[in-house]
Amino acid sequence: MISFVLNGENVETASLPSSRLLDILREEFLLTGAKEGCGEGECGACSVLIDGKLANSCLIAVGSIEGKKVMTIEGFSETERFRVLSDAFAEVGAVQCGFCIPGMVLASESLLSVCAKPTEEEIRIALSGNLCRCTGYELIVKAVQLASERGAGTVWTAGI
Repeated sequence: MISFVLNGENVETASLPSSRLLDILREEFLLTGAKEGCGEGECGACSVLIDGKLANSCLIAVGSIEGKKVMTIEGFSETERFRVLSDAFAEVGAVQCGFCIPGMVLASESLLSVCAKPTEEEIRIALSGNLCRCTGYELIVKAVQLASERGAGTVWTAGI
C-alpha cells in the first residue's frame, strides 16, 4: 500500500508504484480536475501541488508520493486562497473553456505562496508550464496580479 495525504485526508492506494498519479487521482479517487492534455508534462493540465510545489501528475509515479501531501484543485477549492484567485479570474474574464484553468490556478497558488507580490515577469515565468489556447495569457496574468493585490499581506502570508 502507498500512503499519502490527499486534500488533507490520509489515503492509501494498492496501485502499482509505477502507476501515474494522474490516473490514480482520476480513476481511483474520482478527482477529475487534473486532466490529461499532452501526457508529457508540457501543458500543465494535470497540475497538482505536492508538498506545496507545482507538479505535473502525468509524470509522477504514485510510488514516489509515499508520505507526501498532494493537493488537487478540488482540495484547493475549499480554501480562502482559492476564493481570492477564483474571484480574480472571473472578474477579469480569464476563463473560457476551463480546461487549463485548474492548472493555471494551482500554478498561481504555487507562485503566490512564496511571493505574495510578484512582478509581471515572475507571474509569466510561474505560468510558463501551463498552456492556454482560449484566452491567451494577458487576462490570466491580470487575474494573478489582481489576486495578489487583494490577498497580499493577509491571504498569501498564511498557510493553506
